[in-house]
Amino acid sequence: MGALPRTVELFYDVLSPYSWLGFEVLCRYKHLWNMDLQLRPSLIAGIMKDSGSLSAMRFLTAVNLEYPEMLEKVSRELWMRVWSRDEDITEPQSILAAAEKAGMSAEQATQLLEKISTVKVKTLLRETTEAACRYGAFGLPVTVAHVDDQTHMLFGSDRMELLAHLLGEKWMGPVPPAPAAKL
Repeated sequence: MGALPRTVELFYDVLSPYSWLGFEVLCRYKHLWNMDLQLRPSLIAGIMKDSGSLSAMRFLTAVNLEYPEMLEKVSRELWMRVWSRDEDITEPQSILAAAEKAGMSAEQATQLLEKISTVKVKTLLRETTEAACRYGAFGLPVTVAHVDDQTHMLFGSDRMELLAHLLGEKWMGPVPPAPAAKL
């Protein structure tokens, strides 16, 4: 494992099943590879017009602003709804249900849902999506690794072996072994 944590950004949208694959793999490896994983909710419609995930991605942007420690869980629950259980993620009650299932209180989730139409949330989601485009994104997921003062953009969820190489780490497949417990 490298001495200093490296920054790795994951630009994603919950309407992209390939974003979900990349998300899960990077979440599993974030401690094994000593990297600072920055989850960057982006709007695939800003890259590939008309995707239908605007409310969900604005909600995740609000989560990132107010409760960043919940972003991983809420993102995962939105993916579970749309891709595993074939449930809606576009209606407010669906987003609230996902947030609550991920562990947020109803009050927290409602407060965040009220913020999805604010200028602050809209601007941040647009800026994050534009940042992905500046890196060269033409779809999602996009993973950006900042290593040795160089920036590497990787498109797709099937580039994790290449990411491991860039980080000087070992790729152990999509489900790495659990770390041994320390006594």
